[in-house]
Amino acid sequence: MTQLDTHAPASFQPGFLGPFRARRLPYALLLLVLALAPGELGGLTRELMLDAYFQVSVFVAATLLLFYGAERLFRFDIGSVLNGAKWAQVPIAAALGATPGCGGAVVVVAAYASGNVGFGAVVATLTATMGDAAFLLIATRPEAAAVVLPLSFAVGIASGWIVDALRILPPTAYGGGCAMPTRIGALRGRDLAFLAAVVPGFVLGVLQLIQSPLYDNTPTEVLSVIGLGGTAIGLWIWLTSPLEAMTNAQDAPVTRMAEETNFISVWVIGAYLLYDYMVTFAGLDLQSAFQTVAPLLPLIGILIGFVPGCGPQVLVTTLYLNGALPFSALIGNAISNDGDALFPAIALSPRTAMLATVVSAVPAVIVAYGFYFLAPGFMTP
Repeated sequence: MTQLDTHAPASFQPGFLGPFRARRLPYALLLLVLALAPGELGGLTRELMLDAYFQVSVFVAATLLLFYGAERLFRFDIGSVLNGAKWAQVPIAAALGATPGCGGAVVVVAAYASGNVGFGAVVATLTATMGDAAFLLIATRPEAAAVVLPLSFAVGIASGWIVDALRILPPTAYGGGCAMPTRIGALRGRDLAFLAAVVPGFVLGVLQLIQSPLYDNTPTEVLSVIGLGGTAIGLWIWLTSPLEAMTNAQDAPVTRMAEETNFISVWVIGAYLLYDYMVTFAGLDLQSAFQTVAPLLPLIGILIGFVPGCGPQVLVTTLYLNGALPFSALIGNAISNDGDALFPAIALSPRTAMLATVVSAVPAVIVAYGFYFLAPGFMTP
């Protein structure tokens, strides 16, 4: 590992009330303007922000806090575990990839960079991961997630073992070393403020998920204060963050939760707004439009999965949830996409990243078109 980078990136410039990312400011201001807009536009925007917060953000936060809290409590070194796992290295890597979010896959990519795992493990984790889109699917369609995640996990294991057996790439790791993400340092007030909004938000999110009358009877003002307040704090954390996506393991679990949750949430909010704006104001009927190219939809989902990052994948999941894409396109995208883990893979070893992405497309095509032809109505929203 290289020495910790304690300096903020060049784009991290001072601003009012503290430093902010200049290139993120237009997006944050746009969301503010849309939320405060009069009439139907503002009302729809605030409603969608509440949905994004109670349906996704609070569950992301709870999952990350549990994961990072356990990691800190038990103090384990996953790189050493993977290095000594032998034949089990691929299944462990696939399990880390199948973990919702991109953290597990990033850990495996870093382990490859430091020589602790082979190429089969990289393929396994990138094939198994659904990235941040998994949080959205779990929160809104848990029965679909119960199929996608285990299936991606199994395909990841098979792909990793086949790659190692065929020696598609010699199992020697890239020798450059892995630079750790910027360390934030002491627990911040905004992290605690976000946690204070997440706790009641999670309770309300669970009540909404189980369709409890307690949620329906909660005053609108209370929902708005918690949901929009939590969203506003989250946007400020994202706007002032010195990170791109990954957090440093030496930071407090609450800080890591706040940073990564809101990195995910801005994508989710954008996907929610984009889809509903197109439907409400443009009269777009994607379901009818996609029916004209139905045989290509699984391939479209797979090709979108090649795009680094989780934003495009969240949009694919959103389209599935709204009935615009079939399950075959969702599962193809889930297997082919590498989420945020592709960024450090490209930075550390472009050849490995490119080859792993291409290799993951093979099982994605097989599984996606298997569902398309053999079970076309499976898990239809």
